Amino acid sequence: MAEQPEPTANQRTTGIVLHKALLYDAFLWLVSLGREHTYREKALDLVSLKPCESVLDIGCGTGTLAIAAKRRIGHRGRACGVDASPEMLARARKKADKAGVQVTFERGIVEALPFPDHQFDAVLSTVMLHHLGRAARQQCAQEVRRVLKPGGRVLAVDFAKPTEGKRSLLTHFHHHGYLNFQDLGALFTEAGLNIAQSGAVGIGDLHFVLASAQCCA
Repeated sequence: MAEQPEPTANQRTTGIVLHKALLYDAFLWLVSLGREHTYREKALDLVSLKPCESVLDIGCGTGTLAIAAKRRIGHRGRACGVDASPEMLARARKKADKAGVQVTFERGIVEALPFPDHQFDAVLSTVMLHHLGRAARQQCAQEVRRVLKPGGRVLAVDFAKPTEGKRSLLTHFHHHGYLNFQDLGALFTEAGLNIAQSGAVGIGDLHFVLASAQCCA
């Protein structure tokens, strides 16, 4: 496979880009406290994926969630993943080939998603938004709204700040920061998304926000 070109200046994310794909998978196992399959399936339950739908995983990493989503939507559904890291995408494509499922993985940044308007029924973001500054998260929210179909859903799962005095084992390993979910909800609302549900995932310090795009009048 030919090496993909480096992003141009206006395509470079201001967020953190991870390149060590094997370590990333090990970290996600740690994040989920060894319950990665349960964590992935719960995320897909929250966003209520249906057969034949189209789904995009932003900051898809090594592709595990996008592959699981493809199994949910079936062969007539469309699953895509986007990430800024060629190393992550290379591992994601190998995983999809091994699993025997068709997922399209694109190199790109969440501040300027490489897709036309109104393409997806659902957009997923898991443990990625904490790598972005607030301005980049704002751009990301606007891009998510742009690529969602009317009535489409977006699910964001990420780290919330631990409650005072509560420090889990994961807290000692996680140094990238946490999300203010009230602020994230405000960014989604400003982008034209309606908050439907939010709360704890039930695994470690992970929380979620589920929002939807307004339907056409």
